[in-house]
Amino acid sequence: MVMAATARTVEEIFKDYTARRAGLVRALTDDSDEFYAQCDPEKENLCLYGHPNERWEVTLPADEVPPELPEPVLGINFARDGMNRNDWLSLIAVHGDSWLLSVAFYLGARLNRNDRKRLFSMINDHPTVFEVVTDRKPREKPSIDSGSKSRGSTKRSSDGQVRSNPKQENYHAAEDEHTDTLCGSCGGNYNADEFWIGCDICERWFHGKCVKITPAKAETIKQYKCPSCCIKRNRP
Repeated sequence: MVMAATARTVEEIFKDYTARRAGLVRALTDDSDEFYAQCDPEKENLCLYGHPNERWEVTLPADEVPPELPEPVLGINFARDGMNRNDWLSLIAVHGDSWLLSVAFYLGARLNRNDRKRLFSMINDHPTVFEVVTDRKPREKPSIDSGSKSRGSTKRSSDGQVRSNPKQENYHAAEDEHTDTLCGSCGGNYNADEFWIGCDICERWFHGKCVKITPAKAETIKQYKCPSCCIKRNRP
């Protein structure tokens, strides 16, 4: 089993997290047939590992105690034939998410409070493996073209003027285009009937209610900065 090089900064730990996550997602989606075949219930305790090179591996747990990194859940193969296949994959995904967080916070043990908060915020911007496997969220958050917004969303240009919503005849096309856009706070899907606001710094979008911004309040904001960007700006 390939172990990760020691990561220390938030960016290094996040890079390690996203690579391992990509490996787990691939195992449970594109490579699910191969993954399923490798999890023979007749074999010993098997674990699913995601590696820093975005590859995955089904193998026995590490022999050393304590291990170099937190270990994934044991015995994923034993439940394979006793469950519906999709339910089994979803269960592995949940345990995979728990393992990813354990590894990230193990590597970040020496981070200060603000950096740990920033790390979790960066991790939380991605759908969980469980959400991807169960089709609750897309694999990656799509970007929004600022030139074609659906109704109920607000974005400001550099001169502080509110950009107008698309004309009614373009509404359905824009709605279809951005259906999979996720709120940067709660992770909820885009809904054209709700008020949304875009951060002028990181360009993520949020439900107004999640960041406590009303349409009336948005009219008075020249440049909107989301809570995460405000924290980054104020961080010493």
